Amino acid sequence: MNNSPTGDAERRTVLAFDGDCGFCQTAVRQIQLRARPRTAAVAWQTLPPQLTEPHLNRLGREVLLFDGDRIRAGGVAALAALLGSSPARAYRGVGMVLRLPLIRPAAKLVYRWVAKNRQRMPGGTAACAVPRPHN
Repeated sequence: MNNSPTGDAERRTVLAFDGDCGFCQTAVRQIQLRARPRTAAVAWQTLPPQLTEPHLNRLGREVLLFDGDRIRAGGVAALAALLGSSPARAYRGVGMVLRLPLIRPAAKLVYRWVAKNRQRMPGGTAACAVPRPHN
């Protein structure tokens, strides 16, 4: 199976996550096993450089949902889209709930907190830590 989001024959939708982060790997694996989304999830490190290089700063902070060679969503919106592509009604429902106007701001806050603390999450290691920007 070709996991590249770019291609001549079709435009692939791909969730790009940090393949160097144990927490990210564990979370994506659990989503794939349980929700079985129709969207592929691949480590951004395996994607073509021309696709990832312009977005390295974002890829270090959040998952990105690529539609072909463009970004469709990032962070919790990308997770909502991934869950929304599940054939399982319950996971599609979670994806819909994450998009609700009253839920979305809280979900973004939780996502940002988890992303900043992913080295402390189950499966996380020191390698998962998001580098702090230099001032």
